[in-house]
Amino acid sequence: MGLILNSLATLIFDPSLWLLMLAAVAMGMVFGAVPGLGGKLGIVLSIPIVFGMETLPGCVFLVAMHSVVHTGGSIPSILLGIPGTGPDAATVCDGYPMTQRGEGGRALGASLAASAVGGVLGAVFLAALIPIVGPVVLAFGPAEYFFLALLGLTFVGAVSGNDLRKGILVGALGLMLAFVGSEPQTGVQRFTLDQIFLWDGVDVITAVIGIFAIPECLALVAGEPAEARRVGAGTRYGFADLFEGVKDVGRHWGLTVRTSFIGAVIGLIPGLGGDVASWMCYGHAVQHSKTPERFGKGAVEGVIGPEAANNSKEGGALLPTLFFGIPGSSGMAVMLGAFVVLGVQPGPEMAGERLDLVWVLIWTLVVANVLGALMFLAVGRWLALVVHLRAGLLVPFVLLLACVGSFLGGGSWENLLLLVVLGVLGAAMKRHHWPRAPFVIGLVLGPIMELSLHQALTIWGPSFVLRPVALGLAIATLATVAVSIRTASRRKGGSRAAA
Repeated sequence: MGLILNSLATLIFDPSLWLLMLAAVAMGMVFGAVPGLGGKLGIVLSIPIVFGMETLPGCVFLVAMHSVVHTGGSIPSILLGIPGTGPDAATVCDGYPMTQRGEGGRALGASLAASAVGGVLGAVFLAALIPIVGPVVLAFGPAEYFFLALLGLTFVGAVSGNDLRKGILVGALGLMLAFVGSEPQTGVQRFTLDQIFLWDGVDVITAVIGIFAIPECLALVAGEPAEARRVGAGTRYGFADLFEGVKDVGRHWGLTVRTSFIGAVIGLIPGLGGDVASWMCYGHAVQHSKTPERFGKGAVEGVIGPEAANNSKEGGALLPTLFFGIPGSSGMAVMLGAFVVLGVQPGPEMAGERLDLVWVLIWTLVVANVLGALMFLAVGRWLALVVHLRAGLLVPFVLLLACVGSFLGGGSWENLLLLVVLGVLGAAMKRHHWPRAPFVIGLVLGPIMELSLHQALTIWGPSFVLRPVALGLAIATLATVAVSIRTASRRKGGSRAAA
């Protein structure tokens, strides 16, 4: 207890650390709010800043900056329908419809509060697991990764609306595109059409922007009625609207806690990342709702779930990064290199000689998430004013952000061509009322499933399904499929009765 309190005092009573955290939080929010930048680029650009710093201030700056990136990513996701980062794509599903019906301020408030709570609970999760960190991380191998990804894929049914068949087909299409690129075992190129930019697969940022953002722009250009497409133009946003969203997090406190815990657990498992956490928690929110038909049309729970998970997973991901030198996510992989630059050698000694640094970083997660939410709430009233613009005037700006995000996300101009193709596909899906969220779920989980299945079969053969944790996840997957089919049957029966 003395070590915990001393680390808190070190952070709170050092004015230089406060200044560093304020600067880092502001920088992290900007990198999250600009589509295509994200936390990885933020860390890369931060390395020259922290180079030469002492270990403690440099680590505090990096962790504070990275912990609020997804908080910033919720702003373009909600107000413009463009995900600031890949994991924020799930927030678009309900955040942007809320803005369209004049509740952008409420959605912003809910996302900021959920992000703060998720970040704090993620830090608590990290603190609680320090005594038992080894067995928890080592319990997951390729077999468990496969079944966990398979469990996430079953959430396709939850986000498919009233037509499970359409959702499965769209999810299968995303799964097919996930196989574009190098085969993980042999390196053989698959479905790349001899295009070098596809060797690493379809860029998730480009896919998300194409499927979600471009269709909205095309709808405006096609000449939909101006009054119907004015994004909340008749609504005046103020702090009351933002605090209404904050109160929504309190009303749905159970969902907030559950998704924060799920996100932290997923962050703990190396290789899964924030995309998996956000979509699994979005699916969890749909499945546990008494009115799942509201999702995709502006349900505040669809904002709370993924936003809580986005921030809580950082606490989980920091644990294997520090104690095993195994990055819990792609962002943490870059963070690992930055830690080494600062003289930190991740490994078992972090649980001994450097435990004081670990506790300072845990407190940094807590303080940075609270600071980020408060800073956003302070300026959220003015950020929401963007929705008072006539929506048609936003089209060039949105298209510019979409193109910049696609280029930065994939690092190749050919991604702009892919953006056009996927934009047309997304517009067709929107026009004919096909669910779009299953596409991204399939695209994100496909590579994880494939690589894990290959590794599991190589190590254990078909008997990998009998491993205790894997078997439990397999049972959970079957139960989830059964619930989805039963729910879909009830909806279909209810629709026939109403007719």
